[in-house]
Amino acid sequence: MIKSVDQMTVSDIFSINSDKVYRIPKYQREYTWGKREWDAFFNDVMDNESGYFFGSYICVNNGSIKGTVLEVIDGQQRLTTLTILFSVLYNKLIAQKDNMDEEEQNDLANLRRMLTNKKTSKSAHGERRTEFTQRLKLQKQNSNDEDYLYMLSTNGIITENSHKPSNYGNRRIAKAYRYFVKLIDEKIDEEKNSNSEFDEILFLFSVSDKFRNSILVGIEVDSNKDAYMLFESLNHRGIPLSALDLIKNTLIAHAGDETEAENSYGIWKQILINIGQDDYSAQERFFRQYYNAFRDEINEPYITADRKYFFGYLATKTTLIDIYEKMIKANCSLMLNDLLSKSEHYSVLINRNENTYLYTDSMKNLERISGAPSYILLLYLLAFKETLNLSDENIDEVVKWLITFFVRRSITDVPNTRKLTQLFIDIISQIRDLSGNAIVLLIHDKLKEVSAADTVFEEKLRGSLYDENPEATRFVLCSIEKLHQTREIYSDLWEKDKNNKFKWTIEHIFPEGENIPDSWVEMIADGDRNLANQYREAYVHTIGNLTITGYNQNLSNFSFEKKRDRKSKDNSAYIGYKNGLYLNETVVNESEWTIDSIKSRTDLYVNMLLDIYSW
Repeated sequence: MIKSVDQMTVSDIFSINSDKVYRIPKYQREYTWGKREWDAFFNDVMDNESGYFFGSYICVNNGSIKGTVLEVIDGQQRLTTLTILFSVLYNKLIAQKDNMDEEEQNDLANLRRMLTNKKTSKSAHGERRTEFTQRLKLQKQNSNDEDYLYMLSTNGIITENSHKPSNYGNRRIAKAYRYFVKLIDEKIDEEKNSNSEFDEILFLFSVSDKFRNSILVGIEVDSNKDAYMLFESLNHRGIPLSALDLIKNTLIAHAGDETEAENSYGIWKQILINIGQDDYSAQERFFRQYYNAFRDEINEPYITADRKYFFGYLATKTTLIDIYEKMIKANCSLMLNDLLSKSEHYSVLINRNENTYLYTDSMKNLERISGAPSYILLLYLLAFKETLNLSDENIDEVVKWLITFFVRRSITDVPNTRKLTQLFIDIISQIRDLSGNAIVLLIHDKLKEVSAADTVFEEKLRGSLYDENPEATRFVLCSIEKLHQTREIYSDLWEKDKNNKFKWTIEHIFPEGENIPDSWVEMIADGDRNLANQYREAYVHTIGNLTITGYNQNLSNFSFEKKRDRKSKDNSAYIGYKNGLYLNETVVNESEWTIDSIKSRTDLYVNMLLDIYSW
């Protein structure tokens, strides 16, 4: 039974006037968010107006007597990430406490109180003692709560002193904390460079305020059964009107008569067919990128002395509806026909076009490495290909430089996701008066200029690559394999089965699971299980310990010898590491798998990738 449903700000959820404790049940999964989720979480709030709605959470309220302990059934990843970000902000603000006025110091104290429950007591000698205890309690598995407790303790947020857990830095809590430190530092540097009167304290509080004022819907229920029934219902029933639905409705309502309405709807439907009728994410992205790519051309007839962008400066998720409603009212027919024309170019970018071009394979690889933000630029290049004197070879070269850019960006997180839209808009503004090879050269130089240095790229390649970014890891492994494939030994590593899952998957040679099999403990660490666990934390996700097989589920935690020599049930084919892939050539001749084997193979592949994705 539902006890309550409330629209709440983050400040309300972690109210300083409440002693609520949010506890993640032990059967819930550990904290798993990575860079993609952290990016979306931060950007969605920062890029939108105050009071941004970013989801819901479901709790079981068991009606505890001392305070209220709520078990979080849905929303734990979001709540954990919020508190990690607030911990970063608190750490940076406490370092400047002496420079704060009284009101700011009070705000700082309140930030701490959001993360903790404050308890005051008296000792046997009558001394007053104040304790700050964690308000969000994570599950214990894989040192999850232990890591979180250490993060709070080392920042002076809770009173309890916590020792640094073994291998803390390799797990998600620590990685999330470092990520947000880096993100905030980058933003501070940006602001300092653009504003000589920049006030770091005010900026940090402004970020805190943006997240504290964000809104979630909190649902409290009586029991776990109620929670899971509600969770299933929310996730499987009811689809709200999207931004594109609202734009379409405005479009139809704007029509003068039924014939015009039917014609407009017909064009609208064809636009969506070009992009993909069942892919709302791609559709919404197209409408944003169309405006951002051609905003100068779209706004040109409406420029005034004090207003360059009549329809809007930038199309974002929150400004999309407003921009298109204005465009519909201004010149509906012109907008629709131009959208239709541009959607045909966009279908080439997202590989939905039936025609094959010189750059088709490159476009597929760009999509695989999450290069969709660059479609702003490529849409512009394809639309004005003749005017800009670009050949198919020019387009292919640009796409390949974009692949290099996105490989390096995916692995180093440089530049930050928030900067990508503006980067490609800026490039468009600089190529308008250029032609042919000069455009390719400018794009190359601009991408190189904002990318991470080779030293940073190499450092990341040598780290826990799979744990940081499994999609990018798969891409670079496939790149190495493709470089060594011939027609005789060709395998389509991007082939998918009927369930849309890759047939060829990443395989950890030294198993990644926490329960390391005895045979591997003996081989990798001479029987020392503690040492084997340390090796697992440090090396299991590095590129030297990864390969690709078509039968990952059949290898699992087998001994190295069984993984290497495994055959199919009818003994007709090798399904282990003797499957013929180049990636396994450095493995099949080994009699054992050691840390030195992993290091040596890492050196080999890192040097290859530095060469493949060099500028």
